[in-house]
Amino acid sequence: MSVIEVRGLTKRFGPVLAVDRLSFTVEAGEVVGFLGPNGAGKTTTLRMLLGLVRPGAGTATVNGSSYADLAEPLHQVGAVLEASSFHPGRTARNHLRVQALAGQADPSRIDDVLELTGLSDAADRRVGGFSLGMRQRLGLATALLTDPELLILDEPANGLDPEGVRWLRDLLRGLAAEGHTVLVSSHILAEVAQTVDSVVIVHHGRLVVQAPLRELTAGGGDLEEIFLELTSRASGEPVLPAGEASR
Repeated sequence: MSVIEVRGLTKRFGPVLAVDRLSFTVEAGEVVGFLGPNGAGKTTTLRMLLGLVRPGAGTATVNGSSYADLAEPLHQVGAVLEASSFHPGRTARNHLRVQALAGQADPSRIDDVLELTGLSDAADRRVGGFSLGMRQRLGLATALLTDPELLILDEPANGLDPEGVRWLRDLLRGLAAEGHTVLVSSHILAEVAQTVDSVVIVHHGRLVVQAPLRELTAGGGDLEEIFLELTSRASGEPVLPAGEASR
């Protein structure tokens, strides 16, 4: 069974069809890049997967269940959808204490995730003074508190400097090596190409291609070129089967 299964997922906001019969899967132990232009429906899809938005049709499941039906959702799924949902008056450590209590996480994990995300020296600073990059790190620390098997990340590299982007790459690859699964939305395609095992590309809410990265780039093109070529095509063209985009 796939860790994530999205089947015929559809969502409309008034006249806007944000997600249109979208289907894809994510296998255990993979880092999967979820890619698409602005407005392609990526964030809406992730929010439906996490039970924050109700689908108009279709399903989005984790280990065969909807997020709401998971026995211990916070221990199975860690998510970072935005880096601004922190109380500005709390320190990073106190924020994590509150989250550990809410998620029934072992309090000893707090120091572990602070170190893992490079925030140990800033642990007792108020979050209101954090840069965007530091808030991104705190979001990741929060998601990792319960050591979940699945991470869902929406643009986690926003606000990170080049050193931070490299750190994020190493973190995600290290988590995958330990058996974790990561679905990551990102617009930094050069970095995605160095980080992910496979990609899911969407445009106008519909699947363009799902394929292992090595197959997608087998013809010699880089990910950015292939992405631009695929997303510039008319949205009414047929979906490409996995592995055929580079042929």
